[in-house]
Amino acid sequence: MSKVLDAFWRALGYCLLPRVIFLSLLPVLLLGSLAFGLAWFFWEPAIEGVRQFMLDTPLLAPVTEWIDQFTGGVFRNVIGPLIVVVLAVPVMIVASLLLVSVFMGSTVVNLVARRRFEMLERQHGGRWWQALWWSLGSTVFALAVLVVSLPLWVIPPLALLVPPLVWGWLTYRVMVYDALADHATHDERLAVMRRHRTPLLVIGIVSGYLGAAPSLIWAMGALALPMMPLLIPVFVWLYTLVFVLAALWFTHYGLAALDELRREQAVEVLPPVVTPAPAAPALPGGPTAGSGSVPDSIPPIALP
Repeated sequence: MSKVLDAFWRALGYCLLPRVIFLSLLPVLLLGSLAFGLAWFFWEPAIEGVRQFMLDTPLLAPVTEWIDQFTGGVFRNVIGPLIVVVLAVPVMIVASLLLVSVFMGSTVVNLVARRRFEMLERQHGGRWWQALWWSLGSTVFALAVLVVSLPLWVIPPLALLVPPLVWGWLTYRVMVYDALADHATHDERLAVMRRHRTPLLVIGIVSGYLGAAPSLIWAMGALALPMMPLLIPVFVWLYTLVFVLAALWFTHYGLAALDELRREQAVEVLPPVVTPAPAAPALPGGPTAGSGSVPDSIPPIALP
């Protein structure tokens, strides 16, 4: 976990770089402008449509009327904005994650590699269409899990556990691929993800909880209906900052893990060092070691 914390503090410091701050505003301008326009024109009609749907549905109408009477009419004013927020938050989170991955993924990797891993060789093991397929497949699976788990959200403990876990898993899948696609081969990426699965999931889950934090502001902002269209760009900016931090976090940890893997592989492939055997001691009067001379004949022995 010391490596996880080390990567976190490095990522937090990189978030203060002017270039990172400037690039983080680009998704805000795109998604924030689109969300602001939709909220400005369709926020109140969407709330009214949700209220009318709950009152017109035979199964929901009695429950809605009973809760509204129990709360003194507050429930009727709150349920519409809350449902719209619950439906909008997953879309905002996924859109922010994908925009950060598209517009800042390569920039973040290049920034970290140039400052910290300049000697790490780029193997280009991932292509853009592979990254797109990987991100879309992971996103569809995460949204399907969210839809299936919606009934569990009415249970308070599970409502605080299930969404951040799903967002954490999705962040882990998308960010790790972006962090290693340019430097690692396919096998190296799988090896890093397999060896460091637990720390990477921890980073993803923490990022998921950080990404769910602005949703609390959404819930409080739902009560201030007139200001909601103005607050949407702020929420988009918060989501963007969280995922920029997550991208830097995954990049620092992933490239460090890849560098460690390659160092271990380099040690394994080095040939063993063969130590020559010590030379035998020379006999008295015989040829010295290394002289290469051999007497041509044996001198005669004189008899008495």
